[in-house]
Amino acid sequence: MSSDLTVHIVDDEEPFRKSLTFLLASAGFAVSAHESAAAFLALLPLPRKACLVTDLRMPHMDGVELLKRLSSMNIDIPTIVITGLGDVAMAVQAMKAGAVDFIEKPFKDQVLIAAINEAAGRRETAVADANIEAIASRLSLLTEREHQVLDGIVNGLQNKVIAFNLGISSRTVEVHRANVMDKMGAHNLAELVRMIIASNAMPRHRIST
Repeated sequence: MSSDLTVHIVDDEEPFRKSLTFLLASAGFAVSAHESAAAFLALLPLPRKACLVTDLRMPHMDGVELLKRLSSMNIDIPTIVITGLGDVAMAVQAMKAGAVDFIEKPFKDQVLIAAINEAAGRRETAVADANIEAIASRLSLLTEREHQVLDGIVNGLQNKVIAFNLGISSRTVEVHRANVMDKMGAHNLAELVRMIIASNAMPRHRIST
């Protein structure tokens, strides 16, 4: 954890915002909480090294739009998005817009703390971490069906939707999904999406919803 780092929380729900502030302050972070994306943007440019933790679904300006706004201003802040159940498609959009990670609710305290520490140091090593050749090599190990399931995953589709569109069972999709995660060496969905975005392999087979 960097002593000169401030974690900015953007969430329109006050109880959740206060809970995260308490958690991160207790973990030793300097924390600044904001009730809206607009309130956060009004502070720019930031005087200190920063990491942003933002909710995806917010009124007026959601997390994806906030990331796009930062990008249009050429402001690069490592960002973690917090998602609810069923928001995977939006989370994928957020990562395409520049988020370094996303975490699904409910999550354990240490998961968020670890994600912040990792995000704060990731910008300097992003190119090395991407390891494009290694990702391409792993992609070549996937079967045609596993590629189709992978495309469904990065399109944010649920297993049952992928199963319906491919004419297979949800259980079979689960098996293929596990194989994809194993062959790609991804520990979670966010890591898998980062790999695919880094490799410019988004996606070969677009599955309709």
